Amino acid sequence: MNENISRLMDGEVDANEVDAVCTALKRQDAMAIWTCYHVIGDAMRGTGAPRAGFAESFAERFAAEPTVLAPSRQHSSRIATWSWAIAATLAAVTVVGWTASSLLGDTPAAVAKAGEATAVNAARVRASTIPADYLMAHQEYSPAAAIQGVGPYLRAVATQGDRP
Repeated sequence: MNENISRLMDGEVDANEVDAVCTALKRQDAMAIWTCYHVIGDAMRGTGAPRAGFAESFAERFAAEPTVLAPSRQHSSRIATWSWAIAATLAAVTVVGWTASSLLGDTPAAVAKAGEATAVNAARVRASTIPADYLMAHQEYSPAAAIQGVGPYLRAVATQGDRP
């Protein structure tokens, strides 16, 4: 038994033996050996023996200390994390809402006016009377060819009336 207690104090007991050694320490003689080994360790380190009445004075001072009831650090850090997440969400919603409202314009009347102006301009546009041969000769200057990515000979030209 003494060897197991010594190995336990030195941290050399296997994980499967710890329970058996700790169960054996519940006996009075094993506890006396435990205390003896600790006194020997204190003497070897030069810390000396504890003074008389140490346990009683420690118990009195410990009982006199106030009990501090404070929230755990993990709980307060979770609250801070949630607070930052809520603040970031509100900021993102505000930015998206502000951007959307600035793109929509001031009033629905302004949107209706713009639609009306488009309808009036479309009615004023008349049919193009540019000859087809002119369009064929100047098709390289057309911005549509570069945008559509078609070659110079694939341009569609429409005419009105009987002319080809």
